[in-house]
Amino acid sequence: MDASLAANIPLVDLAAQHADVESEVLSGLEGVFATTAFIGGAAVGQFEEAYAAWLGVDHCIGVANGTDALELALRATGVGPGCEVVLPVNTFIATAEAVVRIGATPVFVDVDPVHLLIDPAQVAEAVGDRTQAIVPVHLFGQTAPVEQLRALAGSCGAVIIEDAAQAQGATRHGSPAGSLGAAAGTSFYPGKNLGAAGDAGAVTTDDPEIARRVRMLAAHGSATKYVHDVVGFNSRLDTIQAVILNAKLRRLSAWNDSRREAAARYNEMLEDVPGASAPISAEGNDDAWHLYVIRVPDRDRVLARLNGAGIGAGIHYPTPLHLSGAFAHLGLGPGSFPVAERAAGEILSLPLHPHITIAQQKFVVETLRDAL
Repeated sequence: MDASLAANIPLVDLAAQHADVESEVLSGLEGVFATTAFIGGAAVGQFEEAYAAWLGVDHCIGVANGTDALELALRATGVGPGCEVVLPVNTFIATAEAVVRIGATPVFVDVDPVHLLIDPAQVAEAVGDRTQAIVPVHLFGQTAPVEQLRALAGSCGAVIIEDAAQAQGATRHGSPAGSLGAAAGTSFYPGKNLGAAGDAGAVTTDDPEIARRVRMLAAHGSATKYVHDVVGFNSRLDTIQAVILNAKLRRLSAWNDSRREAAARYNEMLEDVPGASAPISAEGNDDAWHLYVIRVPDRDRVLARLNGAGIGAGIHYPTPLHLSGAFAHLGLGPGSFPVAERAAGEILSLPLHPHITIAQQKFVVETLRDAL
């Protein structure tokens, strides 16, 4: 192994990414400060229009973060207190937080054992008279099987709200993640495929009425200054973050291609590593490879070996939501969702980003082989 690579392989290399856009960002920031257009500046509208066009939807509404985006999408489609929302238990807590924040009840379901995405068979058993939304999570850069959920949603009058925070640039049967439901929430947290320099998010939709409601709710329930038709809250995409997102969006397709190339290299390198199970793309998916998640035995020991060698591997996510303290009140103990529970003890995210080198990947795989 090349010891010179030790302590130099981050999970995500934000410094290298920033170097690609630095001059363009600095120029844009000079314009923001020159005009003092800090709230709702021109860059916000430019980004909303550009991201909608890039995704192939009619509307993009920039908001403060991805959690707000999901909440606003749910609220704008009429989901609220007394409703049930079906979502996978294998996701970041923000998906369920958005449901709880609107007074609805999260109904967890298990995931499929191969891709760890929401399992339509489990959804079929979970939907009922109170189901008002199904939230498929496009996890790790994969697109969930939304087409299999549409009939289930229709059977109970529910809407599909996508959690597209990890799938910017992913497609299913040629259609982009974030364009497959009534609306979608996405996050531009710095580590995402399209990341800001702080918190930011957006709601995307083809429905003009949903877009109108989201804008109103995100602006204190106001479509006209000092006229408040409903109780909303304050969730705005910051102009400075929009400058950064505009610069990065112009490079996102190329960056995603680099991620795909790196994922293909990992797939090949891992073929002869006993004990390591590489991720498998679902038929019809073109993944965005937000994360490269393998499965290994004795995961915690392996992770410690990688981290000790300076490799920024991680776990996404170590605890299924039903086993977290935040949802203990639901009374869903161990064994409730066996697929997600087993996966939580095996999954391991290897470093993957547009700027990772072949030498770095070889070092990661050689260290992994030694650990196994």
